Amino acid sequence: MKEDLDTKFKEALEIANNTSIKLPPDVMLQFYAHFKQATKGNNYEQPSGSVELRNAFKTHAWFQLNQLTEEEAQKEYIKLVNKYLK
Repeated sequence: MKEDLDTKFKEALEIANNTSIKLPPDVMLQFYAHFKQATKGNNYEQPSGSVELRNAFKTHAWFQLNQLTEEEAQKEYIKLVNKYLK
């Protein structure tokens, strides 16, 4: 079933990357954090970009998901896409 989840996650990423829907910043942070947890787990890295405050919010949002496995984060990401982008 891991392949099914990976396929659904990739489909959700495609939808999220190609949407023209403007989402509020707090929702965008949820997408970012779940994506990072799903793809990197607890292997934190500093977000790219020069805006320190924005990077702090991104890192904090990701860190809050440290109890989720990568698979759980994928499932939650798919739920976010279904909730906000479908």
